[in-house]
Amino acid sequence: MMSLPNILTMSRIAAIPLIVGFLYLNSDFWSWAAFVIYALACITDYFDGYIARRMERVSAMGRFLDPIADKLLVAAIILVLVATHHIVGWTTLAALIILCREILVSGLREFLAELRVGVPVSVLAKWKTMVQMVALGFLIIGEAGPAAIDCPLIGRVLIWIAAALTLITGYDYLIVGLKHMAADDRRDAA
Repeated sequence: MMSLPNILTMSRIAAIPLIVGFLYLNSDFWSWAAFVIYALACITDYFDGYIARRMERVSAMGRFLDPIADKLLVAAIILVLVATHHIVGWTTLAALIILCREILVSGLREFLAELRVGVPVSVLAKWKTMVQMVALGFLIIGEAGPAAIDCPLIGRVLIWIAAALTLITGYDYLIVGLKHMAADDRRDAA
């Protein structure tokens, strides 16, 4: 439980209230503070898995907590960005697509785990996560960004790209899940 990779994963969860609180303070300083903590949380997402594999400290707790930490971080930030009007208009639809996919994939993974079927993370899903993280970073900074860089626009464009990748990767997971559901139904019927 107290291995370095698990501590990094739990730190990502612990960062969520700070990021959310700072965004609600709604000033340039607090937007940048939220961004710094968010960036550190994103960095831990890479290093917790890397260190666990490198040190051969992969644990059941880590495999359980890591995807939950990722989904909690993304969902909390999307919700607070919508609530604070960093995400507005049609871009809310992109945010909703991302949230729905996260819930769908979590449910599929839980169902498939009961069947003892693992679903590896695809390269495209890793790209989706990276684009999503960068998009949320730009949206967190928002209007507090440098005048020469339109952070809100970049964030909106990237969140739509992330939403498109989300649909593609969500469909891939759904197809795998449906195949196993059909096979499970055939076994139950026999």
